[in-house]
Amino acid sequence: MDTASRISSDPALWPAHVLAREIAARRLSPVDIVEALLARIERLDPKLHAFVDVYAADARLAAEAADKAIRAGHAVGPLHGVPVALKDLIDLEGRTTTGGSAHWRGRRSTMTATIARRMFAQGMIVLGKTHTVEFAYGGWGTNEHMGTPWNPWDEAVPHTPGGSSSGSGVAVAARLAPWAIGTDTGGSVRLPAAFCGITGLKVTIGRIPVTGIIPLSASFDTPGPMARSVEDCALLYDVLQGPDAADPNTRGVMPESPMPTLRRGVRGLRLARMPQRDRASCDAQVLAAYDRSLTTLAGLGAEIVDIDLPWTLEHFTTTSGIVMAEAFFNGGAMAQDPALPLDPAVRARFLAGAHLTAQDYLATKAFQAQAKRDLATAMADIDALLTPSTATPAIPLDTVDQDVMPSRFTRFGNVMEMCGLSLPNGFTASGLPLSLQISCLGYQEAMALRIGFAFQQATEYHLATPPMVA
Repeated sequence: MDTASRISSDPALWPAHVLAREIAARRLSPVDIVEALLARIERLDPKLHAFVDVYAADARLAAEAADKAIRAGHAVGPLHGVPVALKDLIDLEGRTTTGGSAHWRGRRSTMTATIARRMFAQGMIVLGKTHTVEFAYGGWGTNEHMGTPWNPWDEAVPHTPGGSSSGSGVAVAARLAPWAIGTDTGGSVRLPAAFCGITGLKVTIGRIPVTGIIPLSASFDTPGPMARSVEDCALLYDVLQGPDAADPNTRGVMPESPMPTLRRGVRGLRLARMPQRDRASCDAQVLAAYDRSLTTLAGLGAEIVDIDLPWTLEHFTTTSGIVMAEAFFNGGAMAQDPALPLDPAVRARFLAGAHLTAQDYLATKAFQAQAKRDLATAMADIDALLTPSTATPAIPLDTVDQDVMPSRFTRFGNVMEMCGLSLPNGFTASGLPLSLQISCLGYQEAMALRIGFAFQQATEYHLATPPMVA
């Protein structure tokens, strides 16, 4: 389903790569795309609550300018005129960036984030800012004061949208934006991608600059694309990556386009199944979809192999010392002020970092270093580790336990400085999406995307639409 005619007559429902192609061929105007998306936002977002702010007037002006430039033969790149939504951590000079906090409702950005400038340079059009867990510190997607986005896969019962990039996940799933930017510190791109039935790429630290993005943990914060397909994620990732003089983590990390290898398939690749002990306590439907995914990839020519790891993946949910210390450095002063309107669960997470000692922090760093060596040895002849993205599908909001995070299969990727791709791989009996995670060693985003693209060429889970899309 790659051609516009087979998808819908409504361009708001078309994936980003189709929009880009149709705009470039001058068969579709950015003006028509923006108007269609703004109409959907106006109709659906009062319930979905994906957006904090919609830049309707500016988006229309940008679309008119893009249309004129393209018709005049002055397209600045292949994504000129394609709209995008930004997580409300990403600074745009003169715009409000709240970081999901009611305390920062009046915070005006004094700069524009590097990744936003890169998208502007490509002629992309920002539709608005999307909701986030307060200060990006949570995995379920809830926000007590700014509101929790509605997962569009159940019209009647509110389920977890996943966090912290909750609004971006909902906006893409509900076709309010063809793609969006999230950030991932412990799973915050992959969790909403999993719960909302879309595709999300967590990049290696330093691949994409964080300059102009409100920080949570400098050691782990990674911005990344969230879209409806691996192809779209690859296109947006290609624009965002590259060194930035203002971000020391990016120094020496040169861009590597995923596009030349995207369509090479998986024949001959060695893909590891997760160890048997990590299957414990997983939802049965999650495991069934996961096992079917392994069978699909094996049928495409991949070799599915075992991997020997000296720790469980779940163990990494207890190795939070680095995040807790760095988060407290960034937000501890606000959390310690009882007069400020912080989400109680987020306040508690910040304050937990106050009790960490330098020894605690350095002990976690030492464990991280050893675990990375263990992983490099275990994956010496393995191209990727395959796991579910989450142990359960999205759960009803009224059953959320804020003391338990859904990052059982995602956090290890941050601690180990890996890259990871989450993509749809099935549905529950009640119609909720399930998700496969493809994790590769650091700076192997092209490999993760290659595997994911092959899977999506052989399956149609990513083409399904939630009930609230119609």
